[in-house]
Amino acid sequence: MNKIVKRVSLGIVVYMAFAALVILYFPDKPDNMKWEDREEYNSMKIATLKLGATHSAILELLGSPDISEAKMVAKDKLQVMFYRTQRKTADGFTSQDECTPLLFKNDVLIALGKNAYTQFQDS
Repeated sequence: MNKIVKRVSLGIVVYMAFAALVILYFPDKPDNMKWEDREEYNSMKIATLKLGATHSAILELLGSPDISEAKMVAKDKLQVMFYRTQRKTADGFTSQDECTPLLFKNDVLIALGKNAYTQFQDS
């Protein structure tokens, strides 16, 4: 009986160590997720964003945007990045109406949501 307990305990320890290594060295990145999981992930993370976040921090958090536009206005760089947050049409393409836009001015987040793209267009 004592041998069985030791073997089961050893098995549990080995399993936990393996699981910890997988989690530490192979984190789930947004670019590698299935579209359903990525939409949910994007929605949850965008809901926690604060204005003033940097462009690089957003890229690290959310990965590459699904759609992006940029322009110069005077000496300011404006960029709007769209992240897919809701599927509307099962056509294999991501459209702007399936995304949440994030607006950056000189690489700083200044607006998000529907209003962000309106601000970008009006600039």
